[in-house]
Amino acid sequence: MNFANRYGPWAIVAGASEGTGRAFAQQIAALGVSCLLIARREEPLAELAEEIRAKHGVECVTAAIDLSTPDAFDRIIAAVGSREVGLYVANAGADPNGALFLDRDVTAWIDLVQVNVMTKVRCCHHFGGLMRAREKGGLLLVNSGACYGGSSYLTTYSASKAFVLNFAEGLWAELRPHGVEVLTLVLGQTDTPAFRKYMADHGMPFPKDAASPDEVARVGLARLPLGPIRNWGLEDDEAGYAGSSADARRAKVVAIEGMMKQMLGAK
Repeated sequence: MNFANRYGPWAIVAGASEGTGRAFAQQIAALGVSCLLIARREEPLAELAEEIRAKHGVECVTAAIDLSTPDAFDRIIAAVGSREVGLYVANAGADPNGALFLDRDVTAWIDLVQVNVMTKVRCCHHFGGLMRAREKGGLLLVNSGACYGGSSYLTTYSASKAFVLNFAEGLWAELRPHGVEVLTLVLGQTDTPAFRKYMADHGMPFPKDAASPDEVARVGLARLPLGPIRNWGLEDDEAGYAGSSADARRAKVVAIEGMMKQMLGAK
């Protein structure tokens, strides 16, 4: 199957207003899939949608939704309506705080968990279930190298990203027999407006080797069929900052899956 047949007719890009989300939307549209763009700010979404329609000739609609709110999932479903979604890209989820856990009101961390965990789980359950029934589709969960260990200033963020890592591995094992592809794309420093603002706000120089959003999107879409993990800057057999390689983690997921099936008497 070509890209549009495998992942169309519609894709959702959550966190699409700038950076990697914008790049994902542009590249998905260029491959013939219509897009529903989601982010908090309506204006940049509307500008991007107009650009995509003019440049790529596909349908593109927007929904201004704050993914940190408890009703975010319900609003996404309302925005989707009767459209068939074959690709869900969960790109939102940066940490704008740059603070110690106890130095922020707890609501800041609850909001972060809502974006990175709760809204993502509900969307993957809903759209993943429909994809399983159709026996095709993809879930692409953009992640961070922070998923591999906790740290001060990253306490809640790294914990939520570790959840995404394990969640994606489990979904990959569960859905691959049904033709649904799952990938968590683990990124390092990436040249996005949000990251540039974060570095400037904290008086730090911007790294010269930050990955480009266009390359991130290109690699993510190309690697989606190969899940469950792509570690940015590492070959699949390299452990590097991840502690164990993507190949080793994939093998471990398969081994645990086999053990669980044996325990439960599942096929």
